[in-house]
Amino acid sequence: MTQCKITLDDRLLADIVNPNEIDAYAPALAAAEKMLSEHNGPGNDYLGWLDLAEKTPDSLVDAINEKATDLRKKADVLVCIGIGGSYLGARAAIDFLSPSFEDLRSPRVLFAGNTINSDYLDDLLTLLKDKEVAVNVISKSGTTTEPGVTFRVVRQWMEKRYGRPEAAKRIVATTDAKSGALRALAAEEGYSTFEIPGDVGGRYSVLTPVGLVPIAVAGIDIRKLLAGAAQMAGICAGNDAKGGLSGRYAVLRNILFRRGYGIEVMASFQPQLHFVGEWWKQLAGESEGKNGTGIFPASLDYTTDLHSMGQWMQEGVRTVFETFLYIRNTRSTLTVPRFSDDSDELNYLAGKSFEEINRQAYAGTLFAHIDGGVPASSIMIEDRTEETLGQLFYFFEKAIALSGYLLRVNPFDQPGVEAYKKNMFALLGKKGFEKQHEDLAGRMSKAGMA
Repeated sequence: MTQCKITLDDRLLADIVNPNEIDAYAPALAAAEKMLSEHNGPGNDYLGWLDLAEKTPDSLVDAINEKATDLRKKADVLVCIGIGGSYLGARAAIDFLSPSFEDLRSPRVLFAGNTINSDYLDDLLTLLKDKEVAVNVISKSGTTTEPGVTFRVVRQWMEKRYGRPEAAKRIVATTDAKSGALRALAAEEGYSTFEIPGDVGGRYSVLTPVGLVPIAVAGIDIRKLLAGAAQMAGICAGNDAKGGLSGRYAVLRNILFRRGYGIEVMASFQPQLHFVGEWWKQLAGESEGKNGTGIFPASLDYTTDLHSMGQWMQEGVRTVFETFLYIRNTRSTLTVPRFSDDSDELNYLAGKSFEEINRQAYAGTLFAHIDGGVPASSIMIEDRTEETLGQLFYFFEKAIALSGYLLRVNPFDQPGVEAYKKNMFALLGKKGFEKQHEDLAGRMSKAGMA
């Protein structure tokens, strides 16, 4: 029997959310579930993630592992070039499953192409000069600005360092199966390639080669990651608002949203969860924030952020609800030593583990925020293993898809993302954007930005 390693604890919402409200969502949730299962809702061309884990062929997993082994032999560092869904999932997985510090990881996976910043890229190249390097460039089209210009610089550096033929052996392109600039370049240069499925959008792509290649290079068992996701697909099949894991989470967050709580804070208590929060922010924000609606996703790292944002969370505007992420079992345990002088007055903690102290910090924060008027629930994560993370990834993907349908938006498109891109293309002089360039130039002049 499959062990569910993800638990939704919403008992402290009982005084805030009436059971009748949950029951009232049953028809809408059933309709959302049906649209997913029958592939007939908005965005149904992008539902490949639903059964991706169980349908991923062993041959693909073997090919990724074989290439990962090859790159691990060649390189001290893998530079992963991508933005948004092309890097957040992999970074979340690597940080969740690897030692906390990059110097303890071999090889190191470093990320680029998610900013436009000369200092960052120059510092990266300086770091790489004494290292053996491989590159994984990830882009469906190959023309996305941030990873595109970054790959130009890194490609030039690689070819100068290794020569063009050897550089090509160290570069892996994850891109569209048939078309696009990166696909054409890979064919011309002889790069190894992996395909981005056409029916999986970027923010749902962590369990495709987009995420699996860098995750495998980091030494993580991707077969177990996929197995965990497949397990959760079974657990979440036929969700209902009372007993279904992802369905209940989707319903609760929609009830709170309609009560005026427009911001969801994902608060974690272990640093290994930081990039899970970043990945979730894109998944939720890009899926739901459209048509003038959507829950605003934010994330905080406790207890660190309790010393910066804790005051606002306790007594700020009451438009926020909180979802705590907590890992039950850490990999190691340290205890607080006892000192005879007790000058810091912390001997009362002597002999206690950091985990026990952190658990009480979590409990104390949870009750304080509830008392301060912040509706709160918890997602408990069993451990830091591949199967558990696979379950967590799928739980959130299914929940946010259902939540988007409950909000009556298409959870699988992102039309608003194109607005800044078109303005940027026009301002930088891209062909075909001449009229928009004139309009924006005039607006910049009036604003004193010219």
